[in-house]
Amino acid sequence: MSITSTRRYINELNNFIDKNVKVVTIRGVAYEGKLLGFDTSNLSICLGDVVIGNEKYSRVIIRGDAISEILLKEKPFDLKGLSDRLSKVFPNMVKYYEDVGVITVMDRIKVTAKGVEGSGPMFERVKKIYDQYIMEQTSEG
Repeated sequence: MSITSTRRYINELNNFIDKNVKVVTIRGVAYEGKLLGFDTSNLSICLGDVVIGNEKYSRVIIRGDAISEILLKEKPFDLKGLSDRLSKVFPNMVKYYEDVGVITVMDRIKVTAKGVEGSGPMFERVKKIYDQYIMEQTSEG
């Protein structure tokens, strides 16, 4: 895999963090839970609030070589769409860093899928757009 492909792959896997996933092993065992983290060297993963059949576990670690599939059970956050929306309100002041999942507005306000960081009146405008975008995405999904 090229460096660019590897970076994109890891970026996609990063987007699964704190999301509900279904992991199927090469033996056919299915685990459902929240992806808490992963090891980039061997792609072992840690799941929280796991359901395996009728049993529930607080935490489960699955070795990377045992994983056949990791399936995202919820719609991913469209950070690019939010970036486009912000660019309409703040032309030439929005930068979208896809590789790290961050939008900056005027190089002072940081926006991620988890929220908005900053202060002042511009922060309030960005936060309002973010909240509206979240509400629209939730009603669509």
